[in-house]
Amino acid sequence: MRSRFVHFQLRDLLLIMLPVLIVIAGATWFALRFAHPAPPETLVLSAAASGSPYYRYAERYRAIFERNGVKLEIRESGGSSANLKSLSDPASGVDAAFVQGGLASSNDTRGLQSLGRIAYEPLWVFYTGSTTLERLTELKGKRVLVGPAGSGTSSLAERLLAANGVTRETASLINHELPDYVDLLAKGDADAGLLVLAPEAKTIQRLLRTPGVHLMSFTNADAYAQRFPFLSRLVLRQGVVDFAANIPPNDSTLIATTVAVLVREGLHPALVNLLAQALQEVHGQSTVDGGGDVQLFRSAGEFPTATDPEFAFSDEARRVYRSGAPLLQRYVPFWVATTVDRLMISLVVLVPILIPMLRFAPQIYDWRVRRRLIHWYGELKRLEASARSASTSEERAEKLRELETIEAAVDNLPIPLGFADRLYQLRQHIELARRRLTFAARF
Repeated sequence: MRSRFVHFQLRDLLLIMLPVLIVIAGATWFALRFAHPAPPETLVLSAAASGSPYYRYAERYRAIFERNGVKLEIRESGGSSANLKSLSDPASGVDAAFVQGGLASSNDTRGLQSLGRIAYEPLWVFYTGSTTLERLTELKGKRVLVGPAGSGTSSLAERLLAANGVTRETASLINHELPDYVDLLAKGDADAGLLVLAPEAKTIQRLLRTPGVHLMSFTNADAYAQRFPFLSRLVLRQGVVDFAANIPPNDSTLIATTVAVLVREGLHPALVNLLAQALQEVHGQSTVDGGGDVQLFRSAGEFPTATDPEFAFSDEARRVYRSGAPLLQRYVPFWVATTVDRLMISLVVLVPILIPMLRFAPQIYDWRVRRRLIHWYGELKRLEASARSASTSEERAEKLRELETIEAAVDNLPIPLGFADRLYQLRQHIELARRRLTFAARF
C-alpha cells in the first residue's frame, strides 16, 4: 500500500514538475544562447608592422589574454588608416585596433567604441638647412615629406599643412615611406619631413642623431591644441633622449595626437572588459615599458584615458578604469567568472517565468488530488440515481455490491496527508449512501 502511495505521489510530482523543468531549461538555454551568449575564444587585434611599438604593446596584451585562457590574434597592418578601414569592415574579422587620433571622419566613428587613449604620438617635423623653422607656414615652397600615401602620417600632415596654407599647389609634398626619411633628408633630397610616430620608434631615434637634421619646435603649439581637440602640447626637454650627447640640444615644443584602442560596438562585453584590463596593466602603472625603455611623455596613471574626444567611450572600459577587474575575476579564472556572470544575467529571463509557474504548481497539484476524489463522488452520485429505479431486492443488492466496490477503491486511494479530511468526508458520504440503500431495501 505504501509503495503504491509513493508511486502515485512521484507520478504526480513528475507530471507537474517535468513541464516546469522543461520550460526552465528552455528559458535558460535561450538566455545563455541569445540574451547573453558565451564570449568568443579569440579576439583579433590589428596592430602595425612587426617590431613597431604598437605591435610590442599587442604582444604584451596577448600574454595577459593567454593568462586568462583567451587567444589574442595579432594582425600586422600598414598603420592607423589600414586599422580603421579594417575595423569599419565587418568582413575583415578584426575586433579591435590601434587608431591614431585625428584620422576618423564622422562616418568612421559609427559602430565603434573607444577603450581610451594609450600613448602620445607626436607630430615630428624634421628639417635641414641653417635657418631655424618654428611654424608650418614656413614650409611653403619647400620639398616636404608627408609619409606614405593613405597613411595616418599623410592624413594628419596634409590636414595641418593645409590649415597653414601649405598644399600641393604651394609646396612640393612628397609621399614616401617613413624609414626613408633619414637618407632623403641627410642627402638633401628633401627640405623637411613630417612624421607621426611614437618617440621610441627607430626612425625617430635615428633622425634625432643625424647630423644636419634639426627638430622643429612649435611656437604656436597651444593654438593647435585649442583648434584641434585631439591634439596636445608636449615639451621634449633638452638632453632627455641622450644625456651624454645632449639630444635634443634645446627644449623643443611639439604637438601630438594620441593613439586610441578601438573595438567594434558589438564585441562581447567580457572581451571588452578583458582588453580594458590589459590596457590598464600595460599602460597604467609605470613610465617604463615592458622592454625597459623610458616613455618620454607619459606620466604614471595618465594612460589609458577614461575619455575620448572623437569616439563613443565603452561603458565596460569605464567600469574597469573606475573599479578594476570584476569581483569574481579577482578570485576565479576568467571563464568561470564569465559563466557565473551569464547565469546571473539569465535569471533576469528566468525569474518572470519561474514566479508564476511556482505560484500555480501547488494549485495544479491540489487539482489533481481533488480530481481523484471528485471522480468517486461522481460514481457515488450515479449509483444513487440508478438505485431509485431499483424495484426488486436483487437490483438493490446489486447496487449495494457496487457501493462496496466504490468503498474498496476509495480505501486504496493514494491521498496525501494534507487531503485526509476530504478522504474521510468521502467515506462518510459512502456510509450515508449505504444507509439509504439499506433502508430502501427494507421497504
